[in-house]
Amino acid sequence: EMEVEELQRLLASMEKEHRNLLARMEAGEAELERLRKVEGDKVAQQDRSAQLEKEVAALREKIHHLDDMLKSQQRKVRQMIEQLQNSKTVIQAKDAAIQELKERVSYLEAENLEMHDRIEHLIEQQVSRGGPSARARSKSEYVSR
Repeated sequence: EMEVEELQRLLASMEKEHRNLLARMEAGEAELERLRKVEGDKVAQQDRSAQLEKEVAALREKIHHLDDMLKSQQRKVRQMIEQLQNSKTVIQAKDAAIQELKERVSYLEAENLEMHDRIEHLIEQQVSRGGPSARARSKSEYVSR
């Protein structure tokens, strides 16, 4: 989850940089358009125009690269979230199976205790009646029969 948060912070900063670059590019394009409309062929304006064209081209390239990185990071975040959800589902299923087994063990332990009590009661009845044999039998002898 820390990785997801870190990736989300990275995505936020990349999106902020994307917005800043877009704003700079739009400002450069606006100034370039203004300079193109100004009459006259002043050398300074031509130089500034050429410089702005280069800047706009570089900014477009940066924006394109940043868009690719953003998409990649967003895919990673989605995959990590999906993996976390899948892991949670698996854990919940295993927890349910464990709970079912615990309940089954409790039931079998109670049943086992009840059987021991019945055997003990039968042993006591046979011993008190004198039974077919006067000697007392152990629980294991009755259980193994």
